[in-house]
Amino acid sequence: MKYYIIAGEASGDLHGSNLIKEIKLLDPGAQIRAWGGDLMASQGATLVKHINELAFMGFVEVAMNLPTILGNIKRCKNDILEFAPDVIIFIDYPGFNLRIAEFARKKGFRTVYYISPQIWAWHQSRVKKIIRDIDKMLVILPFEKDFYQQYNYSVDFVGHPLLDALQGQKEEDNTETFRREHDLGIKPIVALLPGSRRQEIARMLAPMARMAQHFPEHEFVIAATSAHTLAYYKQFIPNQNIRIVFGQTYRLLRHATAAMVTSGTATLETALIGTPQVVCYKAGTLSYLIARKLVNLKYISLVNLIMDQQVVKELIQGQLNEATLKNELKQLLENSDYRNEMTQNYATLRGKLGGSGASQKAARAIVDFTNS
Repeated sequence: MKYYIIAGEASGDLHGSNLIKEIKLLDPGAQIRAWGGDLMASQGATLVKHINELAFMGFVEVAMNLPTILGNIKRCKNDILEFAPDVIIFIDYPGFNLRIAEFARKKGFRTVYYISPQIWAWHQSRVKKIIRDIDKMLVILPFEKDFYQQYNYSVDFVGHPLLDALQGQKEEDNTETFRREHDLGIKPIVALLPGSRRQEIARMLAPMARMAQHFPEHEFVIAATSAHTLAYYKQFIPNQNIRIVFGQTYRLLRHATAAMVTSGTATLETALIGTPQVVCYKAGTLSYLIARKLVNLKYISLVNLIMDQQVVKELIQGQLNEATLKNELKQLLENSDYRNEMTQNYATLRGKLGGSGASQKAARAIVDFTNS
């Protein structure tokens, strides 16, 4: 069978790669063409466009890059027509994917959405487009099934694929080995996760890096992605003795005492690994003001949303300043009761996510649907 998969961000590339791996076990002759990243390509997908060229965050930033985005949409439509897939699989990335889904329905292609857009957070009117344009929806958060049920739209809860991704990592890796490999000293490690997009890094890394001067007894290490150069990261940490480690985010989190994490999938990854964290988020002023009008949520981090309570502290926009970040990091590093309560809540969180096997369940649902 011929599968066309569209992911537009790093997390989509990760989950898409695991999905492709499972699809190929069920359908060894699968032909897969995709918009994604290095991980999806490593599983045998033929890439049309790399995620490094796709990720734009914020309302203003999207508007500024609208010609590029519209050009990508046109290219995607033409490529789908030429490839003529048996099914199109959308992975999150709703601004782009919902436009392609409408086109796909009109052209008679079968559609599956794996990892629902967060329409429960804002712009709920998009559910009408999903019901109209998506033949099968696979959700990964437990409350999403109930959300769609309000609209009499049946979806499948397959569990969260992060559990699979983390299960595949080397848990036996010890801290001494990690320190030796990356030329780190003996100080306790604080991980900095500034995000994967250029705009995120530009806003988040500098305030995170400033914490190093307040906690000289700790080793501050940045979780970097190979999508950006060493020089790009270094421009945000002048005169700071901070290490930069590429492509080792999960290992870094396992060996870290605490982490400062940009809001997004990384907050859930950090929680599932078990590292105490503070969630940080800062957008462009205009984008933030627009988002405040549209988003109706008590929390922004997946950890708190799934638990429906504040498990991790969220420092958003103006709250993300040197004094507040310093105070929260001090709690994470020095208050054992605070750390223990957070990690106990992490254990409850893991139980809510449905156990491992999400990628396998999703692949089975997609292959069965495509063959039906």
